[in-house]
Amino acid sequence: MTSAIDIAAIANILQEAAFKEILPKFRNLGAGDVRMKSEAIDLVTEADEAAERLIKARMADIAPDALFIGEETVAANPALLASLAEADLAIVVDPIDGTFNYAAGMPLFGVMAAVVSKGETVAGLIYDPMGNDWVIAEKGSGAWLCKADGSQEQLSTVPAVPLDSLVGCASTGFYSPENRRIVMSNMAKVRIATSYRCAAHEYRAFAGGHFHFLMYQKLMPWDHLAGTLIAQEAGGYAARFDGSPYMPHHVDGGLLLASDKDCWDALRREVFTV
Repeated sequence: MTSAIDIAAIANILQEAAFKEILPKFRNLGAGDVRMKSEAIDLVTEADEAAERLIKARMADIAPDALFIGEETVAANPALLASLAEADLAIVVDPIDGTFNYAAGMPLFGVMAAVVSKGETVAGLIYDPMGNDWVIAEKGSGAWLCKADGSQEQLSTVPAVPLDSLVGCASTGFYSPENRRIVMSNMAKVRIATSYRCAAHEYRAFAGGHFHFLMYQKLMPWDHLAGTLIAQEAGGYAARFDGSPYMPHHVDGGLLLASDKDCWDALRREVFTV
């Protein structure tokens, strides 16, 4: 165990939040249950907020001294985010990743949590409420698919292939219009570049060997800490655009993950060049 928190207990908490607050509201949201935050594609629902309240309360029971960083908690108190870099122990939670999909009634969303110890991500969990299973990693212990029946399967990223055969996901919405045109033109050099609008499932697919790369521009910790650790423990290579390691306190600088370092270099040089 690399963290000071029982990872199985966290997994159970994410499942409880999904069963009690997320799934009952799926495709049952009223007109007043969905609100816009920064823009029309940045949404929050009553389920996000209720799930985060439940998760926060349960986390306080198992880790009362840990700093709690939740997406909706930080939305209400942005200054809280700066505390993450200095915290001895923190739990970072996205109660519903893929809220746009969830609000649209599309079954592609997840619940994510990461454990950060002294500025380092030491555990990550991504729970799929629809499949009722978890992808979990603890630093140095590999990445695992944990099924509801208790069985486990170790995950491994897929080997790299030539640039024109690569398949992956790229989130281009936070580029400037000019840079977005450049990058989207460059993406014609790979076989498939898509977006699920749900980092939870993109990271799961990458760690499970279904994608060769992932790219993100905006780096909020609840979106990427768990998935990046899981991807690395599955054998993938991850770095910010300048080649530096991605750390819990980073919120910019871009993030590129690939099957290996050579694949990362090729993508950075030929596709994600701005």
